[in-house]
Amino acid sequence: MKSTLSLVQILVSFVLIVVILLQAKGAGLGGIFGRQASVFRTRRGVEKTLFQFTIVLAAVFLIISMISVGMGR
Repeated sequence: MKSTLSLVQILVSFVLIVVILLQAKGAGLGGIFGRQASVFRTRRGVEKTLFQFTIVLAAVFLIISMISVGMGR
């Protein structure tokens, strides 16, 4: 059971990393060179879905981690 939980945690972490990297694609290094980063923009379409999916994956990862720690005791 614990090895299955560890495998699921590794898979969720990998997917979470990929989703975060997909979100950061538009950020670039513009903030370093003085680009205005204070412009408010709403997320729409795929960007919003990706953002919400990131939140869900982070919550799932946290829950799996807590269960894994609880099983170790």
